[in-house]
Amino acid sequence: MVQQLLQQNEKKVEYIELIYDLIFVYIIGRNNALLHIFEGGFVAWPAFMAYLMTTLAVIQIWNYTTYYIDIYGRHSVRDHVFLFINMFLLYFIGEGTRADWQDFHAQYHIAWALILVNIGVQYLIEWRNHRDEGENRAQILRMACILFTEAAVVAADIFVYRSTQTAWLSLAAILFGMGAVVIFGQRKSGSFVDFPHLSERAMLYVVFTFGEMIIAIASYFDGAFSWRSTYFALMAFLIVVGLFLSYGLFYDHIIDREKRTNGLAYMLMHIFIIFAMNNITSGLEFMQEDEIRLLPKLLFLIGSFLLFFAFLFALGNRHAKDRCRGYSRLCLQAAAAGAVFAGLIILFKENMMINIALTVILVFVLFGMIYRYGKKTDPVKTDEWRK
Repeated sequence: MVQQLLQQNEKKVEYIELIYDLIFVYIIGRNNALLHIFEGGFVAWPAFMAYLMTTLAVIQIWNYTTYYIDIYGRHSVRDHVFLFINMFLLYFIGEGTRADWQDFHAQYHIAWALILVNIGVQYLIEWRNHRDEGENRAQILRMACILFTEAAVVAADIFVYRSTQTAWLSLAAILFGMGAVVIFGQRKSGSFVDFPHLSERAMLYVVFTFGEMIIAIASYFDGAFSWRSTYFALMAFLIVVGLFLSYGLFYDHIIDREKRTNGLAYMLMHIFIIFAMNNITSGLEFMQEDEIRLLPKLLFLIGSFLLFFAFLFALGNRHAKDRCRGYSRLCLQAAAAGAVFAGLIILFKENMMINIALTVILVFVLFGMIYRYGKKTDPVKTDEWRK
């Protein structure tokens, strides 16, 4: 066990993991494009449901892969081959994510099922390498069963969709995967997971998502200089900066990345953080879309920001450093700021220039709260933070 812990402490994020993440940047853009299919003054309901399922499915694939690499990855030739196979299959998922996604339903689900089988096969191969480790072998078998079962449900949806024209089984597959991992899959894996590596992988995925947000706000520039487009571009850029700094403070100064934990709750919360970031990206683009009705546009924007900060602050409930005190008070203050923000947005609903300025204020007010809290709980870091 001592040797295993030493190996875990030495594990670093490898270049191939970063290359693997880059394809998810491409898919994030494809997923977000689904939110630009409008009907009746807002995103068409079938397109929104497709966006919801494809986003959750892709993040779940990333989670499955990351967990396997974190616990059992050796960066061997075999690991690299399996990873490159999944990267290629993800291209089919990205290509199948489009306005006419119904025509690519079978292609998407075949690739999705094969990716799950790919990861499951890796677990079975790993099962043979732990003959004298009963608890570890049981953990491996649980994860393999979850992956193969979800793959079967995903494949079955190909035939269900042909007969019913509904993709409800896809959502059932995602929910099954989440629930099964929570109840059975990673329940006893705390002694195997390298949480510093796992938290770094989650951080890098968030950083790549911020990169997509920066690319998206380029839409505020309309090809010719105007004060309005420059104003909105500046406000959107400040929002991205504030969100990035807020997440960075949590990652660097509040989250205990040396904690012995299976990281399950941490990764699940990141699913919703990344999902909220994707929504924020589209919500900022919606602000200049005249064809979108005002109330749905504002509710989508409010909900996206509140979802992001709700799960960001939730990270600290179970993963904050032991020195953090009065965390509940910080969460209540943040909730109050969010409530004021929502009320002001509704009050000034007719003026998008004021609304985006209010959003900037919310982001930096919460950033300031996080910053002051970090200084208070760790005074030694104060000088470092000022540099």
